[in-house]
Amino acid sequence: MAAQAGLRSTPDKLQLKSSVALVVDQDTDEVLFSKNSQAVLPIASITKLMTAVVVTDADLPLDEVLTVTQDDVDTEKGSRSRLNVGTQLTREEMLHLALMSSENRAAHALGRNYPGGLSAFVSAMNAKAQRLGMFDTRYVEPTGLSSQNQSSAHDLATLVKLAHAHPLIRELSTSLEYQVDVGHRQLQFHNTNRLVSNPTWDIGLQKTGYISEAGRCLVMQASMAGRKLIMVFLDSSGRYTRLADAERVRKWINAKLPKATY
Repeated sequence: MAAQAGLRSTPDKLQLKSSVALVVDQDTDEVLFSKNSQAVLPIASITKLMTAVVVTDADLPLDEVLTVTQDDVDTEKGSRSRLNVGTQLTREEMLHLALMSSENRAAHALGRNYPGGLSAFVSAMNAKAQRLGMFDTRYVEPTGLSSQNQSSAHDLATLVKLAHAHPLIRELSTSLEYQVDVGHRQLQFHNTNRLVSNPTWDIGLQKTGYISEAGRCLVMQASMAGRKLIMVFLDSSGRYTRLADAERVRKWINAKLPKATY
């Protein structure tokens, strides 16, 4: 989609492989780097950040046990899941797997178990986006599997800033690994973003995403050069290019920017 719009051919001084990129100072809102940041594109599982915000803002009991049902099975992309129909996990465990491992059935179950059901949840996602001034953003479901979930880098930077204010979302999204009990066995899950285990990074929040229509996507809050930065990378073509783009930005920031004194 973005390639058709010519975004991938846009040159930039860092030679990033992502069609869209934005780096913003979290405290001052100063834009430090921008590439096609107003373009509206599918956002894949970056969607799950808004899912997490709506769930946590609703103040629903985190220890309530939710059950994965046939309704949570992906019929759009046919994606696989290790959470079989009938799996029972607490709301917090579902949230953990959705943020850390981008578990689609967990995210869908969270939306389905919202007061009023899935349609009320999607309405709450869109209402939250509107209140935040995210006018380029639209959600149709809570996982990101639909390419109709769309946003711009500017809007997503706003979402990252808000999500970072939630301690639980910060903690769960940057967790390295997590184990859950499913019946008579345990399943081990890992973070989809390997930068969280990289000692050269100080990441306060992150979310990855991928569907074919969106390319590889990544949003992060990270501290470097004495600043707290928000980074957005959308529609990166190769498997590791979004991480390589983040590294390019980090090196550029550390080399070019004076350390903030605030």
